[in-house]
Amino acid sequence: MAFKATILTLYPDMFPGPLGQSLSGRALDKGLWQLETSQIRDFATDKHRSVDDTPAGGGAGMVLRADILAKAIDAAAPADDPRPRLLMSPRGLPFTQKRAHELAEGPGAIIVCGRFEGIDQRVIDARNLEEVSIGDYILSGGEIGAITLLDAIIRLIPGVMGNMESADTESFETGLLEHPHYTRPAEFEGLTIPEVLTSGNHKKIHEWRMSESEKLTRDRRPDLWHAYMADEDDVD
Repeated sequence: MAFKATILTLYPDMFPGPLGQSLSGRALDKGLWQLETSQIRDFATDKHRSVDDTPAGGGAGMVLRADILAKAIDAAAPADDPRPRLLMSPRGLPFTQKRAHELAEGPGAIIVCGRFEGIDQRVIDARNLEEVSIGDYILSGGEIGAITLLDAIIRLIPGVMGNMESADTESFETGLLEHPHYTRPAEFEGLTIPEVLTSGNHKKIHEWRMSESEKLTRDRRPDLWHAYMADEDDVD
């Protein structure tokens, strides 16, 4: 059964967006994954199709109503639907490559895209939504986050990437940032390719790439470096 993503959103026309191009787009055409959208406003009960209301306790902005969003979730994902229910949220757990692999190996995902100040906490609790963050910044809504999340997942589905070896060496797969890359021409504006990469010595090439990955990670992402070293200590 193909991976199936169901997006609950106020802006279904934003999909597939970039997901309809390149690797994910070709995979979508081949049926390696499926995408459907659900317009949250379709579950509104008034003539204005209102989906939000003022926050309890006062304050700025509006909040997506629990009753309307719950109806949308229930229509898209009956109780026996095995797919995890994700909510794009800046207060969620950070999305990681490990989580991308876990989701890629499953049947798909229900993804709720919030807007306004957020959604009523009661629907998060009642429908067991897993809050997911793609970074420490605020977007206008969850749609761009959902596209980012799906792009990371889809490329890991078998058959989507032509060469899975390429994925195995990418940043975060080993706990390190990826090493620098070079290709022709041999010289560019006075800059040359590191000699070791043209030596044909695969052992030395591997050692150079590992050394560069470690140096980049140590300099740019101390958090990843500390985690990597802790894992190495556990292995020892």
